[in-house]
Amino acid sequence: MAEGQLKNQFLLAMPNLLGTYFGDTITYLCEHTEDGAMGLMINRRTDMSLFELLSHAGFKADNRLLQTPVYEGGPVASEQGFVLHSARSMDGRMDLFDTSMDLNNGLMLSTAVDLLERLGQDEGPEHYLIALGYSGWGAGQLEEEIKQNAWLTCPGSADVIFNVQDDQKVTRAAQLLGINFSLIAGQAGHA
Repeated sequence: MAEGQLKNQFLLAMPNLLGTYFGDTITYLCEHTEDGAMGLMINRRTDMSLFELLSHAGFKADNRLLQTPVYEGGPVASEQGFVLHSARSMDGRMDLFDTSMDLNNGLMLSTAVDLLERLGQDEGPEHYLIALGYSGWGAGQLEEEIKQNAWLTCPGSADVIFNVQDDQKVTRAAQLLGINFSLIAGQAGHA
């Protein structure tokens, strides 16, 4: 696979990963280079709300954030917070996120503490997903896992990330390919 080919793609954990760390997950790939890949799982919630995370970090937080989940982004750097967010702010501006990495598709990624503080004050991006930790693969590792039928890839979608219930994200992402994911077998056939 060419460098960057998987950036902005979803990784859908194939049924043969059930019972493993990544079983029944969908991961959004933020980066893919010859050195490896980095992404965030977008459907596995932690027991923590954004209100609790912000309060723990010493920021003021609106009680409405008690309902905003924090996700488990992956097993790497699980104490590090990541914000996957839209490029547009709540007031429609697009010039507020200079500390965020532009993912070139209307989405941005940030680890900036000031963005978390702004979320607590209801001044952040229009859409966002907060994750602790990330999923990472070394050079060639993800490509090999795809060859071994561990992952199905499909185009990433902000709608799936921000507007679909967690338990439906895998199904909806597979539908982007015209696939009924529940009909996929856990083992690949070889002739």
